[in-house]
Amino acid sequence: MTTQAIADVGTAEPKKVKGNPRWGDLILRIVAGLVLFYLFLPIFVIILFSFNDPKGKFNYSWQGFTLDNWAHPFKYPALTDALKLSLNVAAVSTAFALVLGTLVAVALVRQRFRGMTAVDTFLILPLTAPEVVMGAALLTLFLDLSWAAGYTTILIAHIAFEISFIAMTVRARMRGFDWTLEDASMDLGASPTRTFFKVTLPLIIPGIVAAGMLSFALSLDDFIITYFVSGSTVTYPLYVNAAVKAAVPPQINVLATAILLISLILLAVGTLYRRKRIEG
Repeated sequence: MTTQAIADVGTAEPKKVKGNPRWGDLILRIVAGLVLFYLFLPIFVIILFSFNDPKGKFNYSWQGFTLDNWAHPFKYPALTDALKLSLNVAAVSTAFALVLGTLVAVALVRQRFRGMTAVDTFLILPLTAPEVVMGAALLTLFLDLSWAAGYTTILIAHIAFEISFIAMTVRARMRGFDWTLEDASMDLGASPTRTFFKVTLPLIIPGIVAAGMLSFALSLDDFIITYFVSGSTVTYPLYVNAAVKAAVPPQINVLATAILLISLILLAVGTLYRRKRIEG
């Protein structure tokens, strides 16, 4: 190739791409907006109907705006007790599952042992198995052990499926962990326990917090597994399911909206705290 040909190639104008890329970007944004609208529409409906003034027992059609529902959110004692029980189960089960799940994640990342593949499989099973199967299996287990269904069986069932979510979440956080920091800590005279609490734990705290929030939400929301092992005990999801057949007071929407707002506030506080730590 001659020098003139090389120069012509270098100065040649790039070919124009057919079509307008702005249209593609616009269509992508419209589709993304419609998907988000579809996902958040039920939440908007829940919030809207918390201000509804139904004339009958069912809060299904808009009949007028009122603030009385928010002025008396605990009007129905059975609903309030069911929510308190769900919050209690979620808090206690998350606390136990956080400890067990975090220890499992640390062991799987740090250690190499026989049967590790089997442990991975058993961790994934609760995530992939249908909740109906898991609920029936746990019910069979409790019946074989002659345990009366109630608060304790609900708690055990929730811990059972929460451990997998927590272990997988914390494990993902520890994938990029720099283990030389632990070696440096112990070289400087720190014991393994002190190294864990002063070096390892602070670095994996964000993963633990994220896993705890996910676990709490899953426990508070669970219906199918709880339905199998609850007996006569009524949690918030079970109460809502039963209320659909008898009466659906707007206080159900009020409490659901309150839980959503509290969750968003906690998420915002955690995000700001994490950003402040990174900037600091």
